[in-house]
Amino acid sequence: MRRLIKGIKFFEEETKLSYFIAIAGAILIFWISAQSFGAGTSKTNLLSILYHILFFFFFSFFVFISLIKGNKYFMFLPASIISAIYAISDEVHQYFVPGRSCNIQDFLLDTTGIFLAFLIYSITILYRRTRYN
Repeated sequence: MRRLIKGIKFFEEETKLSYFIAIAGAILIFWISAQSFGAGTSKTNLLSILYHILFFFFFSFFVFISLIKGNKYFMFLPASIISAIYAISDEVHQYFVPGRSCNIQDFLLDTTGIFLAFLIYSITILYRRTRYN
């Protein structure tokens, strides 16, 4: 747990780097969503589920780190809203990509990743507050 806390603290202090990683994550999500996988591949499978949860987890985690920085708790709601709006825009974007579709189940998987990022970042903040104060 100590290494995780140290790593998070590093990214909280390196604001430009944490913003860069969040933006790079958004670009990567957009690029992958722009790929056409052809007919018959829109079925939900384990790889697709993991993609949605993990990519939005990491994207949201760095959005949280960038905006909250361990002590700006009032930014949890805006960071969550930013992540959710990006998840919605990702699904809308896929509607216009041949072979892709706008899917509510994918959005729910995205929000699962966002929620997990929120949960883990919140726990690390609470852990630091109780452990080091």
